[in-house]
Amino acid sequence: MAGDYDLVVVANRLPVDRVEEPDGSTSWRRSPGGLVTALEPVMRREDGAWVGWAGTPGDPPEPFDAEGVRCVPIGLSAEEVQEYYEGFSNGTLWPLYHDVIVAPGYHRSWWEAYVRVNERFAEAAAEQAAEGATVWVQDYQLQLVPRMLRRRRPDLSIGFFNHIPFPPFEIFAQLPWRKAIIDGLLGADLVGFQRAADANNFTRACRRASNLPARSGRIRLDAEGGREVRAASFPISIDYKALDELAQREDVAARAAEIRRDLGNPEFLLLGVDRLDYTKGILHRLKAFEELLDDGRTDVGEVALVQVATPSRERVEQYVQLRQDVEVTVGRINGTHATIAHTAVHYLHHSYGREEMAALFLAADVMLVTALRDGMNLVAKEYVASRHDERGVLVLSEFTGAADELGQALMINPHDIDGLKDAVVRAMRMSPREQARRMRALRRRVADHDVQRWAASFLEALEEHHGQAAGRAS
Repeated sequence: MAGDYDLVVVANRLPVDRVEEPDGSTSWRRSPGGLVTALEPVMRREDGAWVGWAGTPGDPPEPFDAEGVRCVPIGLSAEEVQEYYEGFSNGTLWPLYHDVIVAPGYHRSWWEAYVRVNERFAEAAAEQAAEGATVWVQDYQLQLVPRMLRRRRPDLSIGFFNHIPFPPFEIFAQLPWRKAIIDGLLGADLVGFQRAADANNFTRACRRASNLPARSGRIRLDAEGGREVRAASFPISIDYKALDELAQREDVAARAAEIRRDLGNPEFLLLGVDRLDYTKGILHRLKAFEELLDDGRTDVGEVALVQVATPSRERVEQYVQLRQDVEVTVGRINGTHATIAHTAVHYLHHSYGREEMAALFLAADVMLVTALRDGMNLVAKEYVASRHDERGVLVLSEFTGAADELGQALMINPHDIDGLKDAVVRAMRMSPREQARRMRALRRRVADHDVQRWAASFLEALEEHHGQAAGRAS
């Protein structure tokens, strides 16, 4: 039976977070993520519904309206959080799709939970979607949902966007359930990726894993009457205007100056901002910085490094070990190089609000993005959007999706420690004129390709492709 909503977004999490008020009541506050920012305007315009997990195990609340969006919570038991989310999503798919930086776990109980939870999301989406509605499924936790939806509701226009990389087939082939994942994704009309290389990897996987005719980003399904699925890149972005305006506020500028004073007014301030994740190359960054100090190419009287590491997946073994390794490394660097007046590395293991992050971006002379593999890396774009003064240098890993767009950054291979060190020194010594030239070009790119353009371009492409498919079928 069809529902009432012409646009339904299906994501692992709802666009709002539960807040416990002082009087004991519960309210809901908009999540700060980029996906919510991108889709909120179109959701309001289309009177859309958003299907997602409420964030805590147990029975879900009843559907409710928040921030102008119909929210449809999905319930997950504590065991399902462990097996579907921490297990298959983040213990199997996440490392596999990030080039096996750590070894994935292949457990049948995790897979069974993943299938079961994906069915629950698909069923809820099918109930909310109106006849002929558009359903946009988000990310690697829900790769089976498109096919499950199509079985229930062949009238729907179904899109899927993968926010993380899609690996080469030689890596993807390790997955015991590779054909089921491919079949799940091919339930969509349009499958979007961050980079053209990811779309190509997916197309090749369709040929190799399922023996399907696939070329130029189009996969033909002869068993479904020749239905065609399109795979293409739609690089995600940020709300450039909002961040640019925030960074120009007087209180944010004052806070940026205060941060530098609190750090002892270093001549150069280096900044890293990441989730504490093994894909982000934090240890590589720290190693390069330590060697620069060891080599005498700089010293703590001249430079300081601020590393913000937002807590992430703290019950997963690899993340617990990473935190220990990072903290030991920071302690060693400070123990060797810090003085009474100057600390080498300021390590901050917690998250910050938008104003504080904008102030940090304004305070930093060099932004270090050293990810070993990243679908996009929005921090790089946030740094650029904050630099209305046209100062600062972005040092950017070539293994991020952002590297395809931000060509005026200093590109590095984070595995090449000597090359990374040279790039940091070059960034520190770069003239204001060259900084301005590079930053102007970077800002133009991010301004012209913001998150609203990303959402609009995907939905327009989905509508066009679905319309063409309907025309061929009639």
